[in-house]
Amino acid sequence: MTKQIVYFDMDGVLVDLAQKINAFPPAVVEQFDALDMVEQLPAIFLDPDPIAGAVDAFNKICESDKYEGYILSTAPWDAPWVWTQKREWVEKYLGENAYKRLILSHNKHLCKGDYLIDDRTKNGAGEFDGELIQFGTKEFKNWDAVLNYLKP
Repeated sequence: MTKQIVYFDMDGVLVDLAQKINAFPPAVVEQFDALDMVEQLPAIFLDPDPIAGAVDAFNKICESDKYEGYILSTAPWDAPWVWTQKREWVEKYLGENAYKRLILSHNKHLCKGDYLIDDRTKNGAGEFDGELIQFGTKEFKNWDAVLNYLKP
């Protein structure tokens, strides 16, 4: 049996980036936000918490007989340190199930798969050929809703 491929976005899906951003002084966030560079806040990806239920959901998908899980995220081109911080976050929180399963791309629609769990339609997520599960919406408001839908 061929397993279906499920991609997981990081920011706002696996990683509680909003909580990390709120830890910065508002004036600093406003300065970066005005330049559309919030993801380049200093050390933004150094140890933000996972979203509630995200780690468990990722592991359930990866360990199921039905699915193969990958992380498909975007990182700012002009902030290469964020690429490294994302890799370190994946290793710390997702461990062995994520080993060599991190894909960083600004063109998510080029990746072949069955499902993409993402909170936005940016960076090609809206043009993904498989099914977009838009995390945080009324239908998929949390990880329980996503797991109920996918039934790993």
